[in-house]
Amino acid sequence: MSMKHFFQEVEKGLRSPVYFLYASDPYLLKEAALLVSGSLPEEERSFAFAAFDLDGIDEKPSFDQIADVLNTMPFVGKRKIVIVENIQELAKKDKGSLEGYVSNPSPHSVLILLHKDNPKAQMKEFAKRVKAIPLDIRQQDFPLWIKEKARQSGVVLTDGAIEYLLGIIGPEVGLISSEIEKCALMRKSPVDRDDLLGIVSGSGDYNVFNLVDAIRDKNLDKVFRIARALQGSADPYSLLGAINWHYSRMSTQDKGRTDYYDKVFSLLNEADIGIKTSGGTFPLEYLLMRLLRA
Repeated sequence: MSMKHFFQEVEKGLRSPVYFLYASDPYLLKEAALLVSGSLPEEERSFAFAAFDLDGIDEKPSFDQIADVLNTMPFVGKRKIVIVENIQELAKKDKGSLEGYVSNPSPHSVLILLHKDNPKAQMKEFAKRVKAIPLDIRQQDFPLWIKEKARQSGVVLTDGAIEYLLGIIGPEVGLISSEIEKCALMRKSPVDRDDLLGIVSGSGDYNVFNLVDAIRDKNLDKVFRIARALQGSADPYSLLGAINWHYSRMSTQDKGRTDYYDKVFSLLNEADIGIKTSGGTFPLEYLLMRLLRA
């Protein structure tokens, strides 16, 4: 799992001079930046850590300015960590300076480049010259990521608790991280499934487990009653992610219905496109109707 690999790099002390991290989910990039800054003692951050953002600011720093920070000797022999967010926005005139720095990086600094989405063309070639780590989490790796994320927050989650989180929320890293923070406030270890009942968002009268069961039972009235209740606490895209996770899990346990699950995942993909392009609740409600008929 890529995020886990980066966790391990941080634990080893970020030994490479340049890291190139990329993800389609901006939350994962922010999480990586926070993980790095949090790895430094608070009293060292003012002189051993610097961050630059190349997007959304009036005056972007040139890479020569960033390189000056990287090449400045740190205090008391500590290595300096410099993060550059939105490296995909690097000006063309600065690419030569970046290439030059990577060819001869400072032995006293660590440069971490954060790139939104997968790198393309020239940036993809550049990524081959440094320690490149994709941070997006594969669906099958979510349980491992949740366990590691909880550990970082000082929480031990049982397998039942992890399954429940995914079942209620789906593979939504931001929402799951928020729920893990709630678990940390419980001051209980380990945290099991029953500890999450009534605490996790969306776990009131109905949850996505109930919704998928109602679809399986072809109970139209119950499906839409549950869907309306869930839409009061979760947006359509989050619900779609949770439904998709449930069917992915079911498909691994029900090997004899390949054609059925191929149709289900095709419908889920169409709903995903519909929600992204038109928004609203219609694509999700249309999906539920089609799943009832599948």
